[in-house]
Amino acid sequence: MAFFFCVTARALFRGVDCLFPMYQNNIMGDKIERIQTGARIEKRLLKVLKGTAEYLNISLGDLIEAIALHSFENKPPFSDETLKKIAQLKAVYDLDWSAEDSHKFAEDET
Repeated sequence: MAFFFCVTARALFRGVDCLFPMYQNNIMGDKIERIQTGARIEKRLLKVLKGTAEYLNISLGDLIEAIALHSFENKPPFSDETLKKIAQLKAVYDLDWSAEDSHKFAEDET
């Protein structure tokens, strides 16, 4: 039997609604294989992602995996409290983009 727990100490001890549940022991016993990737990402967006991962006390890779898996199932990956923290981080790093902007990105060719 798998022991269900939430990755973040913040969620365990402060009652934060954590939407990143993990299993200490994978129910299926499946092992995953992670690989290093050279993905490029916009600088301010990366800072917000890193800040969010730090806030949730998880790795950047775990955050990206959770966001992707939640979006594949059309489920929201963040609690209201985490969304408030993300809004603060976006303000700190001057990130004023929305999901709609992702279709308009153009990279400087110089």
